[in-house]
Amino acid sequence: MRKGFFIGLMLLGLSLLISGEVSAASPGIDVLRVDGTINPVLAGYIDRGIGLAEEHGAVCIIELDTPGGLDTSMRDIVQSILEADVPVVVYVPPGARAASAGAFITIAAHVAAMAPGTAIGAAHPVAIGEGGMDETMAEKVVNDAVAYIRSIAEMRGRNADWAEAAVRESASVSAEEAQALGVIDIVADSLDQLVSQLDGWQVTLLSGEVVTLDTANADINYIDMGTTERFLFTISDPNIAYILLSLGMMGIFFELASPGAIFPGVVGAICLLLGFYSLGMLPVNYAGVLLIVLAFGLFVAEVFITSHGLLALGGIASLTIGSMVLMSNPMFQINKGLIAGVVIVITAFFVFAVGAIVRTHRTRQQTGREAMVGKVAVARTPLDPTGTVFVHGERWEATVDEGRVEPGEEVVITEVDGLRLRVTRKNKKGGEEK
Repeated sequence: MRKGFFIGLMLLGLSLLISGEVSAASPGIDVLRVDGTINPVLAGYIDRGIGLAEEHGAVCIIELDTPGGLDTSMRDIVQSILEADVPVVVYVPPGARAASAGAFITIAAHVAAMAPGTAIGAAHPVAIGEGGMDETMAEKVVNDAVAYIRSIAEMRGRNADWAEAAVRESASVSAEEAQALGVIDIVADSLDQLVSQLDGWQVTLLSGEVVTLDTANADINYIDMGTTERFLFTISDPNIAYILLSLGMMGIFFELASPGAIFPGVVGAICLLLGFYSLGMLPVNYAGVLLIVLAFGLFVAEVFITSHGLLALGGIASLTIGSMVLMSNPMFQINKGLIAGVVIVITAFFVFAVGAIVRTHRTRQQTGREAMVGKVAVARTPLDPTGTVFVHGERWEATVDEGRVEPGEEVVITEVDGLRLRVTRKNKKGGEEK
């Protein structure tokens, strides 16, 4: 009985040991590729990719190359990694960097890896707003970021002091230095070398389950962005958003200036909506948006109000200032050359459009009865003062201003009064007949 009791205890301990460490004999490795600023589209893509890796029971590797991005999107990504039911590896490939928000994401990984020649750090929060933050608010933001990155580093058993320095002092180190400091786990020249080094690595999931990676013969499966995700990620660039906003305003302006054109209005409305969607994913200064809207309002007003160019000049100034202050985060600034180009193109377009409208208004009407004014008609009957004239293949009743007009003489139409024309003798000059 004593032997049976001890054997039972041994079996119980063995079962507990086995339950505490599970070999992740994963059927493969799912690789996500992140290249660009961290924004809501990327956060959604990573969350979807980790979800697919969980369905596949695969190790998830995120190839990361980013200069940073939005704090809210970075926190969403970190949360997705921390709550993952599969091991998540963040790898900074050759020539890439994990700066700012990228440092948080890398430190949050179950396994953090970098290639030689890459860098990590510079995670100091960027001031929000055109005038930056006041001292108290800046201190609060920095302290919050420090507490967050320290908690992540401590959870992963990484160098929390260096992580704090990356936030407070914008510290940045190379891959080799990061490994020596205990910031990352692996330095690998390539993805294949990383996969080889991961074999047998043990990680602990949020549930407390210890997983041993089995990557020796694992198949690599790339999970790329879908068509919609790629499109939304492309237009989330501040330069693209600015171009869409400008095209949208130009299309709406042309439609208002020339009602019935339809095509410019439809294209303009689509571009405008896409531009606003894109701006919604960026740190936007709404004063800049309002200034740009005001600029196009002034351009439209110039068409209908005679201001001798003052409204147009105000529109150009408002457009330029609004473009310069549109983005509230220095990391998402619009290219200055693009701003200059857009202002020049819109100004030229405005001058051309207004000029065409003015010329159209000044051009004599070519159809309808009003177009007959100034035309030459031929008297078919004597006009003394009323008779019949022939013009445009039609006979009209006409009244001459003064004198008598004989049949066959030419007269000039001066007014259309209902179905009657008022005419004057063509050879009349200075009140005297030749």
